[in-house]
Amino acid sequence: MRKKKRTIICAAVVISLAACAIYMAGKGKSAASGAYQLETARAERRTMVSAITATGTVEPVVTVEVGTQVSGIISELYVDYNDVVKRGQLLAEMDKVNLEAELAAKEADIAASRSQLDYQEKNYNRSRALHEKQLISESDFETATYNYHQAKSSYDRLRSDMIRVRRNLEYAIITSPIDGVVVKRAVERGQTVAAGFSTPTLFTIANDLTQMRVIANVDEADIGEVHEGQNVSFTVDAYPDDIFEGSVTQVRLEATVTANVVTYSVVISAPNPDLKLKPGLTANVSIRTLERHSVLALPYKALRFVPDGAVLKAMELETAEIPDPAPGKKIVWQKDGNVLRPREIIAGASTVSAVEILEGLSEGEEIITDIQIAQPELKQSPGGLFAPPAPRGGGRR
Repeated sequence: MRKKKRTIICAAVVISLAACAIYMAGKGKSAASGAYQLETARAERRTMVSAITATGTVEPVVTVEVGTQVSGIISELYVDYNDVVKRGQLLAEMDKVNLEAELAAKEADIAASRSQLDYQEKNYNRSRALHEKQLISESDFETATYNYHQAKSSYDRLRSDMIRVRRNLEYAIITSPIDGVVVKRAVERGQTVAAGFSTPTLFTIANDLTQMRVIANVDEADIGEVHEGQNVSFTVDAYPDDIFEGSVTQVRLEATVTANVVTYSVVISAPNPDLKLKPGLTANVSIRTLERHSVLALPYKALRFVPDGAVLKAMELETAEIPDPAPGKKIVWQKDGNVLRPREIIAGASTVSAVEILEGLSEGEEIITDIQIAQPELKQSPGGLFAPPAPRGGGRR
């Protein structure tokens, strides 16, 4: 019984090996007999587009931060978020009690200084007249001259201080420097503002929200393809179904390094007539670095095709003599009966999938792009590719 079972297993193994040998021999015969197919493409008119992607931030074209140069308490606020303001419009007022008191003190000081200057000037004029007549000593005349110049200097200094105090009083009234919209208000009524080494920001005003821009961060590997005037499309997460259009207006030279990644800022115009774009939105940008319409083109892989002599022999095809291409020209191949003939062309712009044909081909001409091996389909038995035969019926146990 065991001997018979061992015999059946050995027979199954032999049959499987024989099937593999037959399949491999058939495959080799099929390849050797020329089971190949030529892939071709026609030179056609098409639109060629190449783009790079980046991310950026939507922001107003002109933004002004309105601050104050004096310290004090915000006594009145006249605008709020999203308010439309005009140039010179009153935005806020600061408490002016201390500033007005300082102005009154300076006015009193300057009045006293003026009286002192008038006295010293008269004394100087008398001393000069007496000195010319040699009625007073040289020392008395020098003392009168010194006192006069000191009084004049003190008066001039107080006048300068008066200008500063009056200007500070004017600074307590905060007005808008431009026409625009209030996009940020950083203070509340009653809040104390301290103007020290830096001017505190009270309001941020955007000039015109119908004209926005996108500051996109473009990788250093792509920045060489970006130029002013290129068309741009972008989307924002707030309106995923809307595609916004713009153009490159500036490529900034300053590089930004973040985690060893170098990027450059590219400014993109973003018309916003519907006011959908809000400051601070993240934009997913596509910059069209190449955009050609109705140009004669071929698939790019036609330039990479090189005939293989062994494969062509199996297909019963021949190749004409391959010339040395002239400088600036490329070779493509065209089937003429049983002969593959080279064609010299001048290639223009290219994308990942296509290349522009400037010279050497006419519209509609068919060019070889590749040769593919036609693989035969493998037939499997119900039990698998190499299933052992079913045992014969009527046998003894």
